[in-house]
Amino acid sequence: MKLTLTVGTKNWSSWSLRGWLPVKLSGLPFEERLVRLRQDDTQSSVKTISPSGLVPLLKVEDGPRSFEIWDSLAIAEFMAEIAPLAGLWPGDPVARAKARAVCAEMHSGFPELRRQYSMEFARHMPGQEPTEGTAKAIARIKDVWTRCLDESGGPYLFGAAFGNADAFYAPIVSRFHSYDVRLDGAAKAYADAVWHHPLMREWFKAAADEVAQGLV
Repeated sequence: MKLTLTVGTKNWSSWSLRGWLPVKLSGLPFEERLVRLRQDDTQSSVKTISPSGLVPLLKVEDGPRSFEIWDSLAIAEFMAEIAPLAGLWPGDPVARAKARAVCAEMHSGFPELRRQYSMEFARHMPGQEPTEGTAKAIARIKDVWTRCLDESGGPYLFGAAFGNADAFYAPIVSRFHSYDVRLDGAAKAYADAVWHHPLMREWFKAAADEVAQGLV
């Protein structure tokens, strides 16, 4: 099986990060391609690659079959199915259902936080007070983290393994870091664990290179 993952500019593309992490965590080999976002030709370029006109996009070539998966949550589900030993979802069915629920909440929610605190992975941008809507989103995210960690014991949302749920909240961790969102207790410990995960450091290096080269 050949896997090819297309992602967008790493300093900006939160959804690409959500797709990239499960593919990396699977341990399976894959080819990575990058599309620069916010360029005059970005929309037309991505449209030639992805049927949705969005990234990430995972292309799968499996013998006579070839197909595309163009949604981060679908990519996470697919990687969990083809790499079960990676432990992308919790083994316990109740915990697995909760992990899917918190991923789905992130997948469809928190629009005001996304608008105000857009992802700037490798930049530090303090001093922007959250709007009322963003503050409510931050409070809800802290509550999700705390509840999950209380049940699992951490250091990640569902225990010792960094899984799909953590992948979906990883861009939020980066936003909290960039905009100096105050955390304490279990939420701070969790954000620190995610921020310093080796794959997050790998993504950070690529994002920092984009910044240094003036590409973003």
